[in-house]
Amino acid sequence: MKHLQTFRFIESVARAGSIRKAADDMNITASALNRRVQRFEEEFGCVIFERLPRGVRLNPAGELLMQHYRAQASDLRRVQSQVADLSGERRGHVTIACSQGLVPYFLPAQIAAYRQGHPGVTFSVQVRDREAAERDLATFSSDLALVFEPVHLVDFEVLTHIPQIIHVVMRRDHPLASKPEIRLRDCLDYPHLLPTSSYGVRALLDLAAARGSRPLRPIVESDSFDFMRHYVRHERAVAFQIPIGLRIDPDDEILSRPISTRDVPAGSLLLGQMRGRSLPVASARFAQGLAKALEAIV
Repeated sequence: MKHLQTFRFIESVARAGSIRKAADDMNITASALNRRVQRFEEEFGCVIFERLPRGVRLNPAGELLMQHYRAQASDLRRVQSQVADLSGERRGHVTIACSQGLVPYFLPAQIAAYRQGHPGVTFSVQVRDREAAERDLATFSSDLALVFEPVHLVDFEVLTHIPQIIHVVMRRDHPLASKPEIRLRDCLDYPHLLPTSSYGVRALLDLAAARGSRPLRPIVESDSFDFMRHYVRHERAVAFQIPIGLRIDPDDEILSRPISTRDVPAGSLLLGQMRGRSLPVASARFAQGLAKALEAIV
């Protein structure tokens, strides 16, 4: 416990990559912060930072130390949450790493509904691609991950999952708009926008194109689904997104149609936590509510 503040200092230095920058962020002097780190290294019996010409970075010993600290800090937050729950306070903080599609509609509604019953609980929502979301869980940076088509699933304990059929987004006057279901080959006849390779939607489209005879040739690649959805308003092009991230009004100039699962199979939207981790009370209860809300979508 006595080293908790020092660990926070060390984590800030590691994140900033510079003692001076970390000191500025924490509003203390660089010399004071450097002394704090050096004193800890002397007590620990090992240097934890590699000094570089333009900053510092954790060495392997430092990486192990920070992994230990994050695990201990996570356990402490869990105990604090349990104590608060025993006293009826229902306090806590929930950190979520999620795919972009969950940000516009699903998560705001779920968090607001949860906070109506538990106003003492606060949240952090971090938009991550599928690999970064898994990394957040492994480093205790997030309690929960809600991500479309995770990559590795090594440390990912699945709490629930639902299918998501990729939808084609286009203007209402697009030639494909009259079709109830769209084939991938038809999409490739028109200018198309694609997410970057770090996203699950792109991975499924790449696999489908590899099985066919026509390659994907996007006019624009972007890591923003919001950008792509708005771009199709300006050109007779098509974009792709999962339906949980779409809510299109009848009066909107764009619409969406499902892509045929004969060409692109439905992907999986997974809610998970780090395997083997005991979540704080607030995070565990919020996860239960998320799982029920997701299962109700199917």
